[in-house]
Amino acid sequence: MQQEIRPLLAVDIIEQLHRQFALLSGGRGKDGSPIITFPEFSGFNEVTDEDFVNVVTYLTSIPSMDAASIGFIIILDRRKDKWNSAITSLARIAGSFPGNLQLVLVLKPSRLLQRAIADVSMRLHRDDFKLKVPIVMLNSLSDLHGYIDKGQLTCDLGGTLDYCHSQWIHHRTAVENFALTVKSTAQMLQQFGIDLAETELPNDVQCTKDLLITHTEKHDKLKDELKLAVKQGNTLLSCIKDQASKTESRILNPDEVENQTTVERLLAQLDETENAFEQFWSKHHLKLEQCLQLRHFEQDFREVKVSLDGLMEALLGLSDTGDCVARVDHLLGDLKTLEDKAQESLEKAQLHAQHGDQLIQSNHYAVDSIRPKCVELRRICDDFSNEAKKKRDILTKSLEIHKRIDEVIQWCESGVYLLASQAVDRCQTQEGAEAALKDIERYMKTAKDQQLSHLKDLSNQYEIALSELVKSKTQTALKRLDDVQEMFEKRHASLKKLSAKQARPVQPVAPRPESSPKRTSPKIPHSTPPASNRKAADNSCANKQPSDAELAKRKNIRKAKGGIKIEVMHEGGQGGSSHVLINNETEESLSNRRSHIMNELIETERLYVEELQSIIEGYAAALDDPELIYLIPPSLENKKEVLFGNLPEIYEFHQKTFLRELENSAEKPELVGVCFLKRKEELQIYEKYCQNKPRSEALWRQCGDSMFFQECQKRLDHKLSLDAYLLKPVQRITKYQLMLKEMLKCSKNSEGTAELEEALATMLDIIKSVNDSMHQIAITGFEGNLNDLGKLLMQGSFNVWTDHKKGHSKVKDLARFKPMQRHLFLYHKILLFCKKREETSDGHEKSPSYSFKHSLKMSSVGITENVKGDIKKFEIWYNGREEVYIVQAPSMEVKNTWVSEIRKVLTSQLEACREASQLHQKITENIYHAPMRNMRKTALRQSDSSSPETGYRRDTGPNMRQKRVPLSASLKSKRHQIKSDPTPFGYEGTTWKARHVAC
Repeated sequence: MQQEIRPLLAVDIIEQLHRQFALLSGGRGKDGSPIITFPEFSGFNEVTDEDFVNVVTYLTSIPSMDAASIGFIIILDRRKDKWNSAITSLARIAGSFPGNLQLVLVLKPSRLLQRAIADVSMRLHRDDFKLKVPIVMLNSLSDLHGYIDKGQLTCDLGGTLDYCHSQWIHHRTAVENFALTVKSTAQMLQQFGIDLAETELPNDVQCTKDLLITHTEKHDKLKDELKLAVKQGNTLLSCIKDQASKTESRILNPDEVENQTTVERLLAQLDETENAFEQFWSKHHLKLEQCLQLRHFEQDFREVKVSLDGLMEALLGLSDTGDCVARVDHLLGDLKTLEDKAQESLEKAQLHAQHGDQLIQSNHYAVDSIRPKCVELRRICDDFSNEAKKKRDILTKSLEIHKRIDEVIQWCESGVYLLASQAVDRCQTQEGAEAALKDIERYMKTAKDQQLSHLKDLSNQYEIALSELVKSKTQTALKRLDDVQEMFEKRHASLKKLSAKQARPVQPVAPRPESSPKRTSPKIPHSTPPASNRKAADNSCANKQPSDAELAKRKNIRKAKGGIKIEVMHEGGQGGSSHVLINNETEESLSNRRSHIMNELIETERLYVEELQSIIEGYAAALDDPELIYLIPPSLENKKEVLFGNLPEIYEFHQKTFLRELENSAEKPELVGVCFLKRKEELQIYEKYCQNKPRSEALWRQCGDSMFFQECQKRLDHKLSLDAYLLKPVQRITKYQLMLKEMLKCSKNSEGTAELEEALATMLDIIKSVNDSMHQIAITGFEGNLNDLGKLLMQGSFNVWTDHKKGHSKVKDLARFKPMQRHLFLYHKILLFCKKREETSDGHEKSPSYSFKHSLKMSSVGITENVKGDIKKFEIWYNGREEVYIVQAPSMEVKNTWVSEIRKVLTSQLEACREASQLHQKITENIYHAPMRNMRKTALRQSDSSSPETGYRRDTGPNMRQKRVPLSASLKSKRHQIKSDPTPFGYEGTTWKARHVAC
């Protein structure tokens, strides 16, 4: 890095300045020229050239640019010296003076001899000094006063200018030190501002507090230094001004005025820097305070959400089904306890949501992060309240039903006991029968008073909310009520007949109760009644026809879109229903819809082909038309392929192939999916067209207004310009999937449905590939070949945090409080991390580009699907968690899609590694077993040659065993050299990782 060139300062040559062989007194010539005086100095010849040049250079740099441009006047005082010394001084000035000279005044030696020598020497050697300005030889101070006013000369030259050399050095040093202080202070403020701007906000409360404290301390320290610098400048300015206030006639010379102006300018610069810095600091401090508010809000949000989630889980785990009144009462008590416990958390959540609203109203910078959390809190509160209300409603209804069931059961048991307790012998008399009849009527009246039949109405009313257990108990209770009421009706009819007859003697019979009031009577199969009783029952049923009102109650007609659903309640014991679905939308109407969609597809395809033809013939071919060649703009020459891309290839495919196949499928629209599946490879040509589209649009912006295109549009009678027609292929490729969706809606469970579904998936995949390729071509900075990375599977933007184990990287990454915005590209072989940049071109819409930042080989990648604290986050880690990237997706759907795709890549690697492992095992077996088989064959051949009669000879000698040993050892050694990991992938919970396989 090149060092900054620092100007020469007084402190650098302080010793040379104190020697006073040259000085800048502040005097000016008549035209304002600065005067540099070389006073009498006996040791002038001893001054080194370097010291002389430094002093003269420094003195010439002090006056303003305007004064220095007029030219300097040099006064060389050599009155007490010899002429040789004067000659040497003039020669040194002529050879080293860096400024613009206007005049040189030389006070000659005062002694007569030296003066005579000077006169002769100047006449003979004037041209030897190489000065292009006049040199005036002065005999006395009065001659000097003729050129320079006395007020501009110091007292040693007979003037009245007040000049103190030591004070001049002191002022110059102070002014320059103050200038350096201002510069260093401004640099510190600027660097601090840069550090503040580049600081990424922390993600937790404590780190945010620490950062706020650290930045505030740095700000206060810089503020103190700034105040100290201002104080130094004001003190220096007072010292300069005090010189003029010593006497009434004392005025500042031009150099002193220049010093005063410099200090005032530096003070103004300090003030401006301070104001700008304070404005920036106030904004940064406000952002840090808002960040701290946000982190507190997020921390409270997490705590409240965890509490509410736990309460919601407990509420969902609370049963809403009880088998008795006591159980339902207990569940209602548990629900009340849970609601009381949740009341504090619900109120806290509502207050927290209100606090979030206040932050939003105060123009907080993270409104997009706060508002969803407020909505989430209110949603959770509403969900809990609604769920609690729903459970309370179900339990309350269930309690009411259970109480009714208990009343019905109690009534039935008491009724059965009443029937069993009526003595048969007492009922044989008229008085006894009437008394029993009154008991029966009185008890039957209690059923109406208790509204026992209301249980059925409640059951029908609460049917949706009740559980199957409660419904079953209700049906059982109602059936028993019907049975008991039927028994009462029969007893009532019998007693009524007996009470109307004359009493007659009968043989007393001991009563036999039907059931005990304390237990349910067992179910006894009914015996077959006599024929006469059956006949009477049949006549009774035949005469008892249902009324119109009963039929209306038994029928429930429900109308639904697309058909009418008729539900008819069966008569008899358990009841039931039968459903008849009458579809308004018949197969004929579906067929008509398919035909309509197919006709639309074919007609729009024909129109599309015609439009492509008009573009090629009316524009592309016109570029070669001699009549229009003079209208073609220079920027369009030899750019036909850039403007039109592979449009001719698209036209040829649709005109010769695809349109004809669609027309051939007109009679069977449901089979149109086959056309798309058959030509899915050819449809990939749209990817190349879309990749060229940005270049085409850029070229169109350069020359779209030319007379050439206007003439072509006029000839074609097009209402729209060419750029609108060049967009047609992009619109067309996205239109197919919409038509396939419509076709699929009216082709369910019919021929060709599977092909339609596959065709729709294919077209969606083509659109995705086209879209991904548009992003891929915008990648910059990647040194490799993107085509070598395999197929681009996914791409999208994410928030990314890093957590590495590397030493220097760890320190760097811990300082990264804010997530990085990265655009990820997933290939079969690699995962790219890029930074998205928006680039504006010629004032038109922004086109994104992706600056390559980092890459991970998929062979060393693992994923953790769930990250604590955020359901939209997942981890991508590398080389056994040496590098960990926490990725936050914009939604759960995006996260699940990416995790699934990465898992597929890892699974495919697993299968490839397994195949490699199996191949190695086969190679190992061949290496080990092939020599053994060869040995056996050799042994058999030797056996055949030595013993032809038996065909076998066993050699158990030591030589044979010794030959086998080294062979086995060698094979064993080779087999151990080829290894494969049987588990190249490890799967633990939701974590997938890839391991290397030694192949």
